[in-house]
Amino acid sequence: MAINTLFLIPGEVGGSETYLRETLSAIVQNHPAIELALITNRENDSWARELFGPFPQCSFQRAPIHATNRYARIAFEQTGLPLFLNRIRPDLLWSPGYTMPWSAPCAQVVSILDMQYRTHPEDMGILARGVTHALVQMAARRADKIITISRFAQGEIKRATGCPVEKIEVTHLGVDPAFGTPVEKSEGIRHRLIKGSAPYLLCVANSYPHKNLHRLAEAFAHLTEQFPHRLVLVGRPRRGESLLAQALARLPADRVDRIQGLSRAELSALYQHADLFVFPSLYEGFGLPVLEAMMAGTPVVTTRCASLPEIGGTHVNYADGRDPADLAAQMAAVLAWSPAQRYARTRAAQRHASFFTWSRTADATVAVWHRCV
Repeated sequence: MAINTLFLIPGEVGGSETYLRETLSAIVQNHPAIELALITNRENDSWARELFGPFPQCSFQRAPIHATNRYARIAFEQTGLPLFLNRIRPDLLWSPGYTMPWSAPCAQVVSILDMQYRTHPEDMGILARGVTHALVQMAARRADKIITISRFAQGEIKRATGCPVEKIEVTHLGVDPAFGTPVEKSEGIRHRLIKGSAPYLLCVANSYPHKNLHRLAEAFAHLTEQFPHRLVLVGRPRRGESLLAQALARLPADRVDRIQGLSRAELSALYQHADLFVFPSLYEGFGLPVLEAMMAGTPVVTTRCASLPEIGGTHVNYADGRDPADLAAQMAAVLAWSPAQRYARTRAAQRHASFFTWSRTADATVAVWHRCV
């Protein structure tokens, strides 16, 4: 099998990187008999070799392109990648990053994780949006199978592309059980990350417009006199940064922390010691941070938008993400839980989260491959 990783720039593509890394890691462990040829780019070749080089079933073909040049990458995917495939002759090409070549000397499976570029076009420039639309539409029609990550996304893809639902396979994502392994309340980590010992509310999201972080900041303003908590935002600045900056400017500067570039252990510690995790997103193909917080044993307030109720079920609290007052009311309600209520609710949520495993994602992905070959 060949794996098209040309889209991946480590640290820059968010959930798509997690999806590829964790699914492929589980595949090489669960299915060692499957030979995998990873087609890499100049930015991710060393990343791929470090992660998958130790596995003898993995080989690597580095393409002579920089994925930071989006249009060069797209051109190579349509012209140079088929030449790579003609040379190595795989049974199948899996493209986990929304796009794939028009033609290939083998079966093709593409992963389309959501249709965010259509529902929230403000996240992309006009040219990028037009090119993405053309490539995704082509991939949906040309692929032998489409993989997506929620029933919600399956319906979105069907409506947007006209593909029959039978062609679109759902493989839910998994959550690393390490998020549920207790992490010592290290004063060194806590002091470095949140500048003190005050309780805090946590959100993990880059500041894309659809992540709706400015509404979270507005909701937090309703709580600053009632609760002593800080607001900790983990993520990189993106196209919604100006809205977020305006909302944060109206908050006391000593009540907010912005963090990025955390290790897995540091992120686990932040999840586990937060009094509340808030995820105000208006659109998610899956919503993995909600699952990570649940696994960490932290109460969650999120919205009923897109796939989030499919993932959170009855184990999270829901608010109207467009209404800061309602969001604040739900946050205050959870913060007022008794210790017994908090324990019961978070334990049930943790059990629910434990059913989502990357091993299941990997096995379901390989089953789709086999149906195509």
